[in-house]
Amino acid sequence: MNTICYVAFLRGINVSGKTRIKMADLKDVFESMGCKNVRTLLASGNVVFDSEDENEKILTQKIQSGLKNVFNRDIAVILRSIGHLEKLQSLKPFEGIEVTPDIRMYVTFFSEKAQPRTISVPYTSPQKAFALLNATSMEVFSTVDISKGRGTPELMNFLEKEYGSNLTTRSWGTVLKLLN
Repeated sequence: MNTICYVAFLRGINVSGKTRIKMADLKDVFESMGCKNVRTLLASGNVVFDSEDENEKILTQKIQSGLKNVFNRDIAVILRSIGHLEKLQSLKPFEGIEVTPDIRMYVTFFSEKAQPRTISVPYTSPQKAFALLNATSMEVFSTVDISKGRGTPELMNFLEKEYGSNLTTRSWGTVLKLLN
């Protein structure tokens, strides 16, 4: 049987002191579910692992159930294969963006296909604090200019209003680290 390398993005782990989970404990849970070569990146709920499960929907449900059993709370999981992340990288979603100390680049992952409710992409916020550059049916790529004030929280609130709450956001730098 073939193994597939996946990344599980856990929503809301160790953010603002909420849902505190040690990465070693998270690794143990994934290993107890039969995942191989498990490693975590940062403390924000990024788990890389190999699995023989090819059905991402069933695997996601299995992981969510395993996390609930151990940590006694619902933790949303959004799963992507490393191959999918490599395809996103090949899109060069931030090409042409001038990176400065004030510019943050993000990718938001959806648990299922999603379209914005009231805007079209590309989109720039009225205060120019953030911009949605482009999107696939499963992700949206954005930038935040932190010099404009509350850019990142404003972006997160906006994304939930436009796409719903079945999403999680990571910095583009984190995604690139997961690919290395």
